[in-house]
Amino acid sequence: MNIAKRFFACVMVAILLLSFSFAVSASEEKGYIVVTDTVEADSGSDVSDAIQKLIDENPNRTIYFPDGEYLLSKPIYTPADPTKSVSLELSDFAVLKATEDWNTGEAIVQLGGKDPANDTSTNGSNYSLEGGIIDGSSVANGVSINSGRETAVRNVSIKNTVLGLHIMNGANSGSSDADIFGVNIIGTGKTDSVGILIEGHDNTITNVRIGYVFTGVHLKASGNMMRNVHPLYYSDYTDYQNSCAFLDESGNNWYDYCYGDQFATAFRTTDWGENFYNDCYCFWYSPQGEKHTAFRADKQFNATITNFKAGFGDECENVVLTVGEKGGSGVIDHIVVQGSTKHKNFRFYIDFLIL
Repeated sequence: MNIAKRFFACVMVAILLLSFSFAVSASEEKGYIVVTDTVEADSGSDVSDAIQKLIDENPNRTIYFPDGEYLLSKPIYTPADPTKSVSLELSDFAVLKATEDWNTGEAIVQLGGKDPANDTSTNGSNYSLEGGIIDGSSVANGVSINSGRETAVRNVSIKNTVLGLHIMNGANSGSSDADIFGVNIIGTGKTDSVGILIEGHDNTITNVRIGYVFTGVHLKASGNMMRNVHPLYYSDYTDYQNSCAFLDESGNNWYDYCYGDQFATAFRTTDWGENFYNDCYCFWYSPQGEKHTAFRADKQFNATITNFKAGFGDECENVVLTVGEKGGSGVIDHIVVQGSTKHKNFRFYIDFLIL
């Protein structure tokens, strides 16, 4: 080999080594535990136990998942105890995927799923799940928040899940205090498919898109804020008349710029509690079903609605407000209705249910 060729070969080796050192240092500088140092991605094998081992042996660390698919046959649990907690960070194309034989009926990732705690004073209480894809393979739930406080879920795509995100009854006398931001959820399209189920109080849900579910957001607790949450219905219309974008069983929740799209009912309350809806919207682009309802109160109507818009089609019976009991203290301030209603001479009417 002549001198020129030797020089060129040495330069290429140096470039490769330098590139490798940069790739390694990027994660090392952050102090992350890199999963692929001990667990192979895209192996086609179950890595549940190996990932759980990384979580258990690295308290107060961020565990990073590079691109690739990680198959899980059972849930992985992060501790709620701040002295043991971890954060999980996934690269954009890292996938935590349930195996086809998944049979637990639980979520793939369970934040605060072990060592429960109610502690915001100790360092480590602010753990999170960020980035990547959680794939339920149409058999598993996606993510649950089981315990702890200050839990954050950010910029995560949750796909093919029976239940996308489950915020359980919180550690602080029912308050879970979770922050959800930038999450996209795709369900299974079946009648048991739910985007978000909230059983804990005092959570903030912001910039969330939900599709292919029967119920978009199901609230069983109060004190929650939904801001820019958009459920979209595009299932096969089985039992369509019971589909709902926002089903609220508690009351005393806040909705800001929330958008129910193509569900039979956009916003529904089942109790007497007050809710507050500001700058919300619902829209129908298909004549499926017999009736489209913007708001339904199964009992008295006690909500406060401001700056609301409903876009109806012309083929179905269209209802702005359906109530189950007379009375109530509800207020509607400024509403715009497009399309026809049941009686073509009216742009707005109230329909009393017979329950």
